[in-house]
Amino acid sequence: MSVDPGGYDVIVVGAGPAGTAAAEACAGSGLKTLCIEEHGTIGYPVQCAGLLSNAAFAECRVSDRAILNRVSGARIISAAGPSVGFDAHTTKAVVVDRGILDREMAQNAASRGAEFLLKTRVCGIRGSAVITRGAGPHGPIPFRILIAADGPRSTVARMLGLQRAKIFLAGIQAEVPYACEPSSVEIYPDASPHFFGWAIPTAPGRARAGLCALEGVPALFSAFRKRFGDDPVELVTGTIPLGVMEKTFGHRTLVVGDAAGMAKPTSGGGVYTGVRAARHAAAVAAEACFQDRFDDAFLAEYERRWQEDFGNELAWGFRLFSLRQRMGGQAFENIIRALDEPGLLRTIGEYGDMDRPSLLIKKLLLQPGALRLVPPLMQAGLQSLMP
Repeated sequence: MSVDPGGYDVIVVGAGPAGTAAAEACAGSGLKTLCIEEHGTIGYPVQCAGLLSNAAFAECRVSDRAILNRVSGARIISAAGPSVGFDAHTTKAVVVDRGILDREMAQNAASRGAEFLLKTRVCGIRGSAVITRGAGPHGPIPFRILIAADGPRSTVARMLGLQRAKIFLAGIQAEVPYACEPSSVEIYPDASPHFFGWAIPTAPGRARAGLCALEGVPALFSAFRKRFGDDPVELVTGTIPLGVMEKTFGHRTLVVGDAAGMAKPTSGGGVYTGVRAARHAAAVAAEACFQDRFDDAFLAEYERRWQEDFGNELAWGFRLFSLRQRMGGQAFENIIRALDEPGLLRTIGEYGDMDRPSLLIKKLLLQPGALRLVPPLMQAGLQSLMP
């Protein structure tokens, strides 16, 4: 497609959920908006487990066409044998086809007036214009404000010299034949020494099995997949950034989602935080354009808004992630046994929230059965949970 040589109010880089949410909100505010995506098809390649909380799916504002399955519970399984599970008896999360979801979000943005430029990569920023390579025009495309939603290895953030996320996890996932409970996700804490493994049911007899780790991922996954069928399909890899970058704005740019390191350290998911951050960025972008203010003092309002919204949850999550690094298999076995108490399981079922886990932690600590958790947590270093 051709682009307007006169430029745009907003250029969004990246057409994942965060980018398309930003593009839709900006275009809906009356801003002339261009979204640039390096791949030729929105939604591919898939780099996501595809498990979204109810709140995350609602934030995407799409139809149910992308939903493959609904889950209401989870089971934590130790390699040594102990396991514990809960069922909320109501849908807590949905398993989605990310290709369908991403394309519908892009269509929603286009229907509001956002333009899209595919097979095009931003390779430079010259003043208030981007330089691109690929199928699109290669000349400078002017902008008034830039929204970087270009993923964990954000090219825009790197070109602007912005500090990156603190930690990067690598992940591998495959669709496998597996006869599991269709309403329950399985979590394998000792599949990875740094994070965990999972099996997410997608259809009867099928699941997405994968894991994330800081290093040694191929070998860990090779050992982990032996639990499942011998005929894996649709092998995908991805990167999860943990620890939000020190400053998510600057140089007429707002950084959102994985590009800013906003993935949740407890689950690795980034759709909920990314889309909510994108809408905060779009609101500030609109105000900046209407007032013709693009200085850092004005753009800092974006960071204030997302911090007030979910910044505390990310901070809590990062402390939990740090605690997990000190926990071996025996600690997990002890925690699993301690969690197998009716009052604690009821509390998990009622208050469990993939996006805002701090409420569940507080509720669990108020339960009499929480005393069972103290010894294994103290063994792992409970003090790391303190601010």
